[in-house]
Amino acid sequence: MSLLQPYINLNVLVITLDGRVLVGKLRGTDQTANVVLEKCHERVFSQDGTEIVPLGLYMIRGDCICTIGEIDAEKEEELDITQFKADPLRPTKI
Repeated sequence: MSLLQPYINLNVLVITLDGRVLVGKLRGTDQTANVVLEKCHERVFSQDGTEIVPLGLYMIRGDCICTIGEIDAEKEEELDITQFKADPLRPTKI
């Protein structure tokens, strides 16, 4: 059983090793930690605000994932993410 199994059908935020921030409903995972997100979108941060890029059904290779966490749906609805201003995450150095 995958450690991600308890997160199935929950909204999660995924940060990849190349600094991408992806949000969606976790629909599936496998033994190599590949994940499938439904209604996925990418948050692209900049000093002008955050752009939301819809991606739809999206698969992320497990070896590209830095971290995955559950999103608090109530708090998420209260925020206007597009107003957040930040520098993009830099890629992880290995």
